[in-house]
Amino acid sequence: MSQENQPLAEHSLGPIVSSEHLASGALPALSEIEFGLVMLNHAFSRWMVRCMAAAGVPDLSPVDILILHNINSRNKPKTLADIALVLNIEDTHVVTYALKKLERLKLIKSGRRGKEKLVMVTEAGADACARYKATRESLLVKSVLSTEVATDSLSQVAARLRALSGHYDHAARAAASL
Repeated sequence: MSQENQPLAEHSLGPIVSSEHLASGALPALSEIEFGLVMLNHAFSRWMVRCMAAAGVPDLSPVDILILHNINSRNKPKTLADIALVLNIEDTHVVTYALKKLERLKLIKSGRRGKEKLVMVTEAGADACARYKATRESLLVKSVLSTEVATDSLSQVAARLRALSGHYDHAARAAASL
């Protein structure tokens, strides 16, 4: 059978990457992961923005939404440092800007514990998060469950992604020292 007539699965196309020159090194599979992360990041960002808009809060950025959900988590006041640490945001100005925007929209409120500024979710913010969750369950979770993906498999992928993030953080620190 000529190569033209072979089914697609039999073709040796090589890794699926966005930058072939980066896949030509010692670990081409890492370039495959990076391309997958790029695609996932854009899809996830688009999803968050549209889900929050469907929940009645348009015009928030993906970072704004992540920060709102983090503040809503465990119904416990958070500091800017707590939020930046948990979300792995290096530039605290990004968090500060999002906090101001969320407070202006009355989704969060601020207070103090001694000299430390704290932020907490308002009733409107908690309601927005609840509507987001309901929309997520209806549109995303239901769809993923229909693929019969095992919960353990998703947890393993998540653990590997967190481990890879450590390698990227370490490499970023090393690159900054060059």
